[in-house]
Amino acid sequence: MNDTVMQYLLAGVVVLPLLGALAALLPAPPGLKGRNPEQAVLRHGVTVTGVVLALSVALAAGFDHDHPARMQATTDISWIPALDVRIHLGIDGISLPLLVLTALLTFLCALYSYFRMPEGPSARGFVALILVLEAGTLATFAVLDLLLFFLAFEMVLIPMYFLIARWGGAGRTASAWKFILYTLLGSVVMLLGLLLVGLKGGTFDMVALATDNGSSLSHTTQLIAALAIGIGLAVKAPMWPLHSWLPDAHTAAPTVGSVLLAGVLLKMGTYGFVRIVLPVVPEGAHTFAPYLAAFAAVGIVYGSLACLALARTGAKGDLKRLIAYSSVGHMGFVLLGIATLTPTGLNGALFANIAHGLITGLLFFLVGAVKDRYGSTDLDTLAGATGAALYGKAPRLGGLLVFAAVASLGLPGLAGFWGEMLAMFAAFDPAAGLSRSAYLTFMALAGLGTVLTAGYLLVVVRRVCMGERPGEEPEVPAGAPELTAPKPATAATPAAARAASAPAPVPDGPAAAPVLTDVQGYEFAAWTPLVALTVLAGLWPAALLGLTDPAVQNLLGGGS
Repeated sequence: MNDTVMQYLLAGVVVLPLLGALAALLPAPPGLKGRNPEQAVLRHGVTVTGVVLALSVALAAGFDHDHPARMQATTDISWIPALDVRIHLGIDGISLPLLVLTALLTFLCALYSYFRMPEGPSARGFVALILVLEAGTLATFAVLDLLLFFLAFEMVLIPMYFLIARWGGAGRTASAWKFILYTLLGSVVMLLGLLLVGLKGGTFDMVALATDNGSSLSHTTQLIAALAIGIGLAVKAPMWPLHSWLPDAHTAAPTVGSVLLAGVLLKMGTYGFVRIVLPVVPEGAHTFAPYLAAFAAVGIVYGSLACLALARTGAKGDLKRLIAYSSVGHMGFVLLGIATLTPTGLNGALFANIAHGLITGLLFFLVGAVKDRYGSTDLDTLAGATGAALYGKAPRLGGLLVFAAVASLGLPGLAGFWGEMLAMFAAFDPAAGLSRSAYLTFMALAGLGTVLTAGYLLVVVRRVCMGERPGEEPEVPAGAPELTAPKPATAATPAAARAASAPAPVPDGPAAAPVLTDVQGYEFAAWTPLVALTVLAGLWPAALLGLTDPAVQNLLGGGS
């Protein structure tokens, strides 16, 4: 595709959501008002995010797949000459999959919200915030200037804060404050590191700095910068022990907020490690890599143990909180792959990023659907004494939940398998200069984490999908004598006869079997792409690895 067309496509992908957010705050033009103003603005959100998705797909189609290591669709315009800050945009095989994933998940969230808007203030503000959040995330993956990266990185905080605080559930205010304080404090430290790199390196251009590969930065400068930038990115990743904001944010957030937080926002931190820390300050990255790997390995086991504790009977564990802790473990595999400093590890990390976005996004959609039907995500409330029996009450919903669970535990043939396998394989043989014995220990901990992950997800499947439905007759063991109820006595009066022949009242309370609607049409529309891509990525991993591997090799080679 023509370079100019590609430039316009990338600029449109980044700018259109911002223009859409401004338009969402204005009155709908005549003829586009729909049944009511709320429906009109929700339809506007679906339209804008759909156009952005179409542009991103066109961008991917026009991408030169024979040269994925080369920056394409580049725009480079001077913005603040005094600071040499430029509006520099571009994509390669590393950023393109994340760009398309962001556009896809945001569109699916807008589509889902059109039919099931979360309770809260008007839809106008909700749609505007979703679009600003999309613009900030897309810009993070597209900009090639350190200061622009920081601005885009911070741009998502305010929309997510308000989505949690205004449209969230119980405890939303405290959770929203915890989210923004953690991430803002981490960002302040990161900004200092970015300024240090830009001032000492003589430019804020990420491509030039990556090509320079740290040669213009002293060893001390690289150490300080890697530590400062790494702390800010680790908070967003989220890396143990800087993760504690995440479970509260997920538990309180509305369904689409949780989908975007897990599927998109967490990827910004790990992307920053790959795009900035490794190529720009390689000596600092090499020094801190074993510590990053250690924190990642502990996070994998910690996240799994926390999920097991929440899944056990009597723990009053929240299903959304459990999936949030599972994200700590899954993102630990991404960080472990990055910390190996090898092409295999980085490819595994980038693959796991995409797989986690697809699978965990689907999981949060499904848990939101369970909450809509039951009114709770508390596992003990859902499961009762024998299990929630979702298979019997809503078989399609139960089947999708099982699919997402086995994909999340890394079943071969689905997307979750390849990233985790490549990260552990890379830990078996890390980059030169890193302690192989230490990384073998980290690999063993990661392997333990996969076993624990299978354990808690199978417990969740058993408690939520299986069990006896209230009102079902218990199974009679083979060979047991058949029990028959005694015949009722003949009614003495006509009134008594009418009463005896009347249908028994349906009992209220726990004994009554709730009538659950199965998966609706709009839910199928929002979830089917995630299911299909999870299967496609699992069966054809080369489609993604073919994009990332040349770009990773180029990045680790200093752009040469």
